Amino acid sequence: MCGIYGSTIKYSDDVVRSKLGIINFRGPDYCGIMQIDDVTLGHNRLAILDLDSRSNQPLSYFHLQIVFNGEIYNYKEIKEKLLKKGYRFSTKSDTEVICAAYLAYGKECLDHFNGMFAFVIYDSTRKRFFGARDRLGKKPLYYSHQGRLFEFASQSSQIKINREFSLDNQSVNDYLIWGYIPEPNSIWKEVKQLPAGSFFVYDLEKGALEIDKYWDVDYDRKNIFSGTYDDAKIKLKEILNDAVSIRMHADVPLGVFLSGGIDSSLVAAIAASKKDKVKTFSIKFQEKDFDESQYAIQVAEHLRTEHHTILCNYDEGIDLINNFSTYYDEPFADSSAIPTMLLSKHTRKQVTVALSGDGGDEAFAGYERYKWINLVNKSIFKLPLPIRKPIGKLVSMSPKYKHKLIGLGVGEKDIESLYIKMLGGLENSWIKDPEKGMPTPFMHIFENKSDKDFLERISDFDIKTYLNGDINTKVDRASMAFSLESRAPLMDYRVVEFSRSLPLSFKYNRGNQKMILKDVLYDYLPHRLFDRPKSGFTMPLKDWFRNELKSYVMDNLSSSSLQNIPGINIQRTQEIIKQHMDGKWNRYPQIWKLLVLSQWLKKHNF
Repeated sequence: MCGIYGSTIKYSDDVVRSKLGIINFRGPDYCGIMQIDDVTLGHNRLAILDLDSRSNQPLSYFHLQIVFNGEIYNYKEIKEKLLKKGYRFSTKSDTEVICAAYLAYGKECLDHFNGMFAFVIYDSTRKRFFGARDRLGKKPLYYSHQGRLFEFASQSSQIKINREFSLDNQSVNDYLIWGYIPEPNSIWKEVKQLPAGSFFVYDLEKGALEIDKYWDVDYDRKNIFSGTYDDAKIKLKEILNDAVSIRMHADVPLGVFLSGGIDSSLVAAIAASKKDKVKTFSIKFQEKDFDESQYAIQVAEHLRTEHHTILCNYDEGIDLINNFSTYYDEPFADSSAIPTMLLSKHTRKQVTVALSGDGGDEAFAGYERYKWINLVNKSIFKLPLPIRKPIGKLVSMSPKYKHKLIGLGVGEKDIESLYIKMLGGLENSWIKDPEKGMPTPFMHIFENKSDKDFLERISDFDIKTYLNGDINTKVDRASMAFSLESRAPLMDYRVVEFSRSLPLSFKYNRGNQKMILKDVLYDYLPHRLFDRPKSGFTMPLKDWFRNELKSYVMDNLSSSSLQNIPGINIQRTQEIIKQHMDGKWNRYPQIWKLLVLSQWLKKHNF
């Protein structure tokens, strides 16, 4: 896990070092710079495999030079095949394996890699860059292309140094709706994200950039599992065991994030079956309504792990809020980033790698909203729109904000539009042009009327959008802020592909969500430990904004401060802040979005 950088622009050594220094936390163990031809490559290393200096980057392999962020979990298997082909290696790292695989297979090398990665290879013979990002977008890769000027990095802030860029108002609008900036855009007009599951080739002599996709979700159900439920459970358990096993290989201490929920408990259980006294970590909130640390303790006791409970200290949390834009160098509004940072900060004191349970909800239909949208789809949305609209207007007249939201939702033209607006916020009257952020780049998932069930299609949609843009961004920035590598076995592409091949009834059956995943879990842990409602990983910001942080909110979102935030209706925004403070409507998600954006704009002198 590291930070990468490269450019065809001639910068001074001081500028290059400042571009690497701004993300030193991603790789504090070694900072390397290489200049070859008209290319500069840079790398911040967090040493995980082969701790020897021979594996420092930028790394040369024959006429190739590489900078690489992430891990190739199956590199030993690939290496064995390459050795038989005659390739030789001088390190024990996975970095050399990427280069050799590229020489052996060309761009098809990507089909061989199982991992989380963002890498760029400079081929000095052909004078070109070849770069790629992992299938599900665990690792970030930003770039700026202006003819013969090409620059890439792990974070957009690196590219911004020593360059004049302009704010992308479309991205600001997207952020206000989604809470993150969807690929391929960034907060800057001149900087883009390489989409997940894609690769690029940049010809230095022509200044030409080509981007193509090498992996995607199976939208059309071309691969359908034909076995029984028991067959599927056996196969899934086998894949999961290998997914965890290959992620436990590290030359540094390793632990597991354990919330006590289905996904993290399953990962912890499989890890504990392979290694004694696995270290597990959970976070504890002082507010009882948000504290579920006792469930993690129960699971840890059953698995006999070495468990550590981390208290979410209020003062520590406020410090992270005050410096949020330092860690997230683009506006990002998932408030669970704060406890994720706290968890990462204290976990890093004992381990350098942590396994997580991310990805289970998207792949196995686990979110509570799936249950609700499925009910609505099979009931009120069976009625024609002309009938639903007046019903919605009537319901929205209720003084209760939940009823108002239901009223707004009932009036949507179709169930796909309702789901998208559920994610982006049904009540967006405080945004100047909320429709500008819709439809999303992934509307084709819904427009493609395949024989997939609606729940399958929204699961596909969440894998491509929410998991990629929100969850991965949150965990990458939060863990790397404290030089901690986070690995997600449930995001192994084999797990995702297998989940896509299964009948919906194996995953969602009469309201029983993640059914097959839970049945695998019950082979390791008793059912009684999970006989409770599902809960999310959230912060008590609703109450903090009305009490301890009220003056903070009012100071940072004053009338003059709101004037500096583009894309919002100031009068309506002031009304929603008042609604929250008066206890009439829970508006903390909107307030948090505004606070984060305001802080970011001030940092960049807007």
